[in-house]
Amino acid sequence: MMGSLLRKPLAATGQIHAITPEVAGWRYVGFDLWRLAPGATASGLLAGRETILVLVEGRAEITAGGQQLGELGLRLDVFEKTPPHCVYVPPGAHWQALATTPCSLAVCTAPSPGGRAVQVLGPVGIALETRGQGTNTRYIHNIAMEGRDVADSLLVTEVFTPPGHWSSYPPHRHDTDDYPALTYLEETYYHRLDPPGCFGFQRVFTDDLSLDETMAPADHDVVLVPRGHHPCAAPHGVEMYYLNVMAGPKRAWRFQTHPAFAHMVG
Repeated sequence: MMGSLLRKPLAATGQIHAITPEVAGWRYVGFDLWRLAPGATASGLLAGRETILVLVEGRAEITAGGQQLGELGLRLDVFEKTPPHCVYVPPGAHWQALATTPCSLAVCTAPSPGGRAVQVLGPVGIALETRGQGTNTRYIHNIAMEGRDVADSLLVTEVFTPPGHWSSYPPHRHDTDDYPALTYLEETYYHRLDPPGCFGFQRVFTDDLSLDETMAPADHDVVLVPRGHHPCAAPHGVEMYYLNVMAGPKRAWRFQTHPAFAHMVG
């Protein structure tokens, strides 16, 4: 991995993130983020890679694989917490989004042999779930986790962390291909903050501390997690959202809690 794991937007509008496996220095996960004004478009076509489009906020007319899916998107502000509209696009299929309001569109990609059809994912079938307790409580939208057979490689979820709470916590790792004990999954975190001028915290570290980076992601920043533990914290008075994208050789999420935090499990 070259350089910091914290990736700042490339621009204020248009394609503000373009994270390919080559850019990230890994093998599986790709992540792009588009910020579109009304009337602006984003598009893509990837051979050998599946895509899940997530309308993080705003509305857009979506076309995928030659199908006109109409205007999608329910929430104009991500912190409304309503379930998102998402679209699965198989390898080799072209997609396009034409924004009808200011729109933030996430493009999540990973390897796939193909064979699945274009599919609208959500808001039907996605509900806000509670995870954790006390100041470890956060709220989850299961877009495409293991229990939903909607992709070949991609695992995608949204997390809302209340002010003053921890998330992706206790610290855990999924960086070894040792199923069913552990799975190797690369991961990206696309962060949003309310208020947007504030910051959160995220630490990415291995047990031996050969990797140990603590970051203060701002609104629209992306954090790369190539290996190791990766807890987040939302400061008092600041709500944190992140969109997680994971992928690896097996579409399963099996993790190991940091041994010092084992007393929190069970």
